[in-house]
Amino acid sequence: MNIEQCWADLANQLDVVLVPGLRDSEEDHWQSHWHRRLPHWLRIKQRDWAQPDLEGWIAAIQREQQNAQLPLLLVGHSFGALASLVWANRHPQRVAGVILVAPAEPLRFELDDIVLPQPLAVPGLLVASHTDPLLTFDRAQYWARNWACELVDIGEAGHINVESGFGEWPWGLERLTEFAQTLVDEAP
Repeated sequence: MNIEQCWADLANQLDVVLVPGLRDSEEDHWQSHWHRRLPHWLRIKQRDWAQPDLEGWIAAIQREQQNAQLPLLLVGHSFGALASLVWANRHPQRVAGVILVAPAEPLRFELDDIVLPQPLAVPGLLVASHTDPLLTFDRAQYWARNWACELVDIGEAGHINVESGFGEWPWGLERLTEFAQTLVDEAP
């Protein structure tokens, strides 16, 4: 699969927004690698990356979507996945789909009154690991079922970040590309 060619074709149909989690995604994180590889993708800018302020993350997505002309594909990691999910449910008319990679457990941040166990308003993938310290695999299954997301089980992969050995993560980018193509193919 030629990723660059696929995204050259998809660039007229989707705007991708990368939504990192707490402390941003460092240089060697897969989100940073993907953004360098596909610089036309958008990436939120956060005023304070250290504070788990969901409304602040949601506001950052809102600011970034103003730079987008096309339906959005939100790619959230950890806390950023929770913000992506909430923003997509609030603005489904702007979102083609979401990919939630290693989402943090909402209860960990006392967000159970905002991040609800109800179906997403748009198609979604939840990529989960059996050894994620921020979300057990049982809870990943629970959330995938309640959010009506396809669960992608990648085995024992920690938090799917640099510390877990995920740098460029080519398989993840291929899976994202396949999902994006499906969204475009199934669009009305």
